[in-house]
Amino acid sequence: MRLSREKVVRLSHAVIEHFVASDDVEFIEDRETIRQKIVALLTGFLREEEKMDTDVRKKISSQKKDIPEGSAEWDILYRKYYAEEMKRLGVTAER
Repeated sequence: MRLSREKVVRLSHAVIEHFVASDDVEFIEDRETIRQKIVALLTGFLREEEKMDTDVRKKISSQKKDIPEGSAEWDILYRKYYAEEMKRLGVTAER
């Protein structure tokens, strides 16, 4: 998923506000430092996701048979290869 820098920053503010509203969270660092770390983490995750998307698309296009994007077969392969990449990174989908 591609998000603009502005949306990532907005999301980081929303996370901080959620933490502030929670009685279970106590801040040890100042909020701005934590917010900036959230931005860095989200940006890193999004970069990794883009790389996975590119890798999955390359894998599909390297098939012997031409598989048009948007076809049912392409969608199935995309989900399968994407899930494999997520599993390789240690991320599993809980159902």
